[in-house]
Parts: sequence; C-alpha cells; structure tokens
Amino acid sequence: MSIHKFNYNKTFRFENGKRLKGLQIAYHTYGRLNTRKDNVVWVCHALTANSDVFDWWPGLFGEKDLFNPQEHFIICANIIGSHYGSTSPLSIDPSTDQPYYLSFPQFSIRDLVAAHELLAQELGIGKIKVLIGGSLGGQQAMEWAISHPDRIESLILLATNAQHSPWGIAFNESQRLAISADRTFFANKADGGAKGLKVARSIALLSYRTYETYGATQLENSDEKVDDYRASSYQNYQGEKLVKRFNAYSYWFLSKAMDAHNVGRGRNGAQQALQTIRAKTLVIGVSSDLLFPLDEQQFLAKHIRNAKFAAINSFYGHDGFLIETKQISKEIAAFLKENHSNRLNEILQPHS
Repeated sequence: MSIHKFNYNKTFRFENGKRLKGLQIAYHTYGRLNTRKDNVVWVCHALTANSDVFDWWPGLFGEKDLFNPQEHFIICANIIGSHYGSTSPLSIDPSTDQPYYLSFPQFSIRDLVAAHELLAQELGIGKIKVLIGGSLGGQQAMEWAISHPDRIESLILLATNAQHSPWGIAFNESQRLAISADRTFFANKADGGAKGLKVARSIALLSYRTYETYGATQLENSDEKVDDYRASSYQNYQGEKLVKRFNAYSYWFLSKAMDAHNVGRGRNGAQQALQTIRAKTLVIGVSSDLLFPLDEQQFLAKHIRNAKFAAINSFYGHDGFLIETKQISKEIAAFLKENHSNRLNEILQPHS
C-alpha cells in the first residue's frame, strides 16, 4: 500500500491548449490484478483528499470492507494540482527552476481524467470493473465514463452533479476571495495565502454540514456564555487543520476546476452527454446535502441510461458520502450483486 509515481515522458496538453512537461502522477494500489484482469476498482478522490483511499474512506475501503484487497485490485490516483505527490503549483517549473505557484496552467476536470487515462494505459488496465467517486471525485468519474464509455463496466456516483451549480460556484468564489485577501498569496512562497486558506476552509465547512449538525455538535451547555463559543473554536480548528496539510495554490486551482465542470460543454448539453454513458450506473445522493442537493443526483439518474438512484439519510450533510459508509456499502453491494446476476443470465441464456 505504498505510494507509486508515474512519470509521463511526453508533453501533457490541457483542454485549454496549455502544455506541461514532466507530468507526475502519484497513486496507491491495493491487492492484485487477477488473471482475467476483471477485478479493478478505481477511485477518484475529492478536493483535498489524497491517493490513500484506505486512509480517508474507511468503512467502504479497507481490509474487511466492501472494497477490500483480497477481492479487488484497487487504484486511487492523486489528481493534477494536488500536492500529495502529483504535479501541482508547488512543483518545480523546468523552464524557471522555481515553483509554479500562480503560473501553473489552469486545468479542468477533463484534464484530471486525461491523466487517469494515461495512468490506466501505463498499468495495462483495459476494463475498469467499478469506477467510483464522490463530489469532485464524482465529477471526474462521470467525465471518464463519458469520454471512454467502453472502459467502465459499473459507475458509482456519489453527491455530485453534471454541471457545477451557481450555488457551488458562489461558495468556491467566496473561498477564493478569502485566499486572495491574504497578501502573502501573491508572495510566491510555499505557505503563501495560509491565513486566507484557513478562512476558506471555514466557509467550505458551512456548505459541507448543516444547521442541524452544528446545533447538535456545537451547542453550548451554558446559558451564561458570551464568547469563546464551541462553534467558533470548531471553525478555527478545522481551518488550521487544513492549513497544516494543504496549500492555498492547489486549493485555488482545484476549486476553479470544479467550477468549470460541465459534462455538456462541446457535447450539445448535459442531457446528451449523460446519455452516452454505457456503464451500469448507481447514483447516490445524501438527503441533507446543501452543496449537491438531491435533485442534482436525480437529474443524473434520469438521463443516464438504466441508472439506479438511491438517497441515503444523514445528519452530516454533504460529508455524509464519506461518513455513512454502512448505508452506502449496502446500496453498492446490492447494485453490484444485481449487475453480476444480470451478466450471468446474459451469458447462460441461449442465443435465439
């Protein structure tokens, strides 16, 4: 379960025409590819996660979980722009011998998928049995299933959308305003914009959780308090926690990639694009999700051929897709079992 590095020795071309030399993609693998090469589970991670899916999605991925290394060959690749091993704004620009920082090429979800595709080719992966992702990870998985429809057998999309909403873009822009208000963001140093990133994380949390979540977890137990509230401490703690493990430049570019997500771009609209997906698809939404409300997942299930939709109940809002692993495992297990039974019936059914 150690981290691996894939170095692409050709020039990588972005959707916007910009180019990058020396692209590196970090990735984790778990388990082994079987002789039939039909046990691949590929995970697309969300905004600030890394390629170690066993670390951030326990309960769904692990030694004794639904997706385990005894049965599956699990792959999770760190996305372009994230500094957890892949080429990012903190990487060295070979033309200047200095970190890119804000000169890093702006990229899209489709560019993240193009890098996944290169890695799949490098690893000799033909078919992906299960492709799964939530939030920004779901946006990647959806794009991949559209751009390479014959590669994906089963597609699982959680708490995501076909086009990022004005509501979601507004949240992201508010976070970028906080980052750019920190003058150090423009100082070209690794910890530039750290104070702004702390504020950005605080803003983001309000979209990840709900009124009810805060009311139950951060409620004061004294009527006499006039300062130093639990909710205040929580926001500060979560902001500082992200600053210790992430950077403002990656956050800036990744949030812009999320804003630009629109599967209908250049494809005659989202409905037409979704109808090109051939994978058996399960769409899962979280009932209390404020950032990606259920109607966005219902739209996906309506326009992806033969897609199934499931809503899970959660107290935790958008973060429910990471937390409610028992409910999610149950829905996915039933979905995969049904798909397996259907495939067996197709094989055993005599041809007319």
